[in-house]
Amino acid sequence: MPNHQNSRSQPSAGAEYQLPRMARLKQQFQRPQERNLRQAVFRELAALHLEKKIAPGQTVAITAGSRGISGIDVIIKGVVEFIQSLDGIPFIVPAMGSHGGATAEGQLAVLAGYGITPATMGCEIRSSMATTIVGETAAGIPIHVDQHALAADHVLVVNRIKPHTGFVGEIESGLHKMLLIGLGKHLGATVYHQAIVRSSFRKIWQEVAPVVISKARVVAGLGIVENAFDETALIAGVLVDEFAEKEAELLKLAKAYLPRLPFREIDLLIVDQIGKNISGTGMDTNIVGRKYNDHAATPQDDVSIRRIFVRGLTAATHGNATGIGIAEFTNHRTVASIDREITQINCVTASHPTGAMIPASYETDRQAIQEALKTIGWVPPHQAKVIQIRDTLHLGELLVSEAFAPELAKHDQIQQVTDWEEMEFDQDDNLRDLLPGE
Repeated sequence: MPNHQNSRSQPSAGAEYQLPRMARLKQQFQRPQERNLRQAVFRELAALHLEKKIAPGQTVAITAGSRGISGIDVIIKGVVEFIQSLDGIPFIVPAMGSHGGATAEGQLAVLAGYGITPATMGCEIRSSMATTIVGETAAGIPIHVDQHALAADHVLVVNRIKPHTGFVGEIESGLHKMLLIGLGKHLGATVYHQAIVRSSFRKIWQEVAPVVISKARVVAGLGIVENAFDETALIAGVLVDEFAEKEAELLKLAKAYLPRLPFREIDLLIVDQIGKNISGTGMDTNIVGRKYNDHAATPQDDVSIRRIFVRGLTAATHGNATGIGIAEFTNHRTVASIDREITQINCVTASHPTGAMIPASYETDRQAIQEALKTIGWVPPHQAKVIQIRDTLHLGELLVSEAFAPELAKHDQIQQVTDWEEMEFDQDDNLRDLLPGE
């Protein structure tokens, strides 16, 4: 590989248009994986002896959320078929707070995008935004539960367990969040997020979850943990009285498997796509930092990124650009693809209105990058520390700029697979998407 400077010099005249050269890296992460998802679902649910709790002919509502969980259609269908094997009557409930534009039709569309339809699942999907208030917390916060779920004989909660994008605790994003935000629908999600602003998620779930479990007759949980390659690492059946203990254990595993950016100090992060199927904040703040401040790293963040440029939205997000406001730069085509009403509903419901704000926008990617590099400090653009990723779920391969060359030797889990090359733009001056294995 070519030699490189070990330090960054001051900008010189004419250097503003010299963009950095980039090389492709591969990162090595732990890769535990469930090879047969249906078999894993049956194994885990059978171990819970649900035949002792679910009588033939009883209805079981199965929660299905809006996150882009790997193989979620196979997993949910496995749950449906397991319930049917007990002679139960399963149906699916969209459990996703304000997503899908906070409409029953929108949430059906979100599930259909994941391959979850009545035809593919072999059971009904009962979608409604109507809830019933089944109690209240000590502070008088009403506890909402989806009416369809409440009408079932039992509820089986399915969700991925992973670090939350906005707070840290022994319970973050998983089964408890599905009990509150998912089954609470738009009304419940709104009041819980409002309460969390002046309280904490821990306090809220400790009061709300037991009521939901009791009133909705929750029979069990199925926790999903993914590895760093967006694959199912494990599936775990969870007894109702072990929800908190088991979820805390699974969260530790999820954090251990979480992918990471290879370097802490980054001048510009280029993100090809964000979306609700990638993260609740479009791009995972556990990856990009900014978990506590939209536009600056804090001592609690693992990475410090000066500027973020978002190039597009995923198709599966259906125009929901929640988290776009965490970036400072974007392009006109991304802005044109945003469904502002859906995005604003989601961000306001989550008490994160800044997540819907539109960054500085440019006609081409080249313009956006050039403008972004003017704002990183007294550093020549060609010496800037730049990283391009597909999204925050896929970090096994990424492009990094030549300024990181001196740091590569310090990482034995990183392989450089191409030489340093100029940034690749198309005829319209837009970057080429970062796709794996090219």
